[in-house]
Amino acid sequence: MPSRKKPSRRTRVLAGGAALAVVGAGVVGTVAANAAGSADATPAAPVAARGGELTQSTHLSVDAAAKAARAALEAAEKDGRQVSVAVVDRNGNTVVTLRGDGAGPQSYESAERKAYTAVSWNAPTSELAKRLAQAPNLKDIPGTLFLAGGTPVTAKGAPVAGIGVAGAPSGDLDERYARAGAAVLGR
Repeated sequence: MPSRKKPSRRTRVLAGGAALAVVGAGVVGTVAANAAGSADATPAAPVAARGGELTQSTHLSVDAAAKAARAALEAAEKDGRQVSVAVVDRNGNTVVTLRGDGAGPQSYESAERKAYTAVSWNAPTSELAKRLAQAPNLKDIPGTLFLAGGTPVTAKGAPVAGIGVAGAPSGDLDERYARAGAAVLGR
């Protein structure tokens, strides 16, 4: 079997350059063909859903959420407590958070998770914490925190927000401050 001679560096560079040119031309041609094809196509019209296929939900305004958060924080400050407060909307998205002066670093996330838990189950988190005895796996649901300190806000019997407070020496105090935040919305 005859031995093959290794191509020179110049031959390899020229061959590689030619191969890249062929591939590049193919890519450019494909992109150009797709662009030309899409220019001829009619754009898809928006599809309107029928009224019976829609739901509506009510959410707190940012101003109302800020008012509730401020009231909860002020109630805690009045007692000399350093807490964080979070207000989430019906979908559990954070609308407002306030970290009081001197509140611990863990309190911020804990307040959000308590608010999320309260709105998700439409119940104060102190009640939900009691349910763990019968259903301990509840604590494994992502984003939840089954400790006292969260309260739901409702409109027409349905949850529209959750208020969570964390950082006081006890969950009972946290929840009292959360309820103070919710109370200003009913006035």
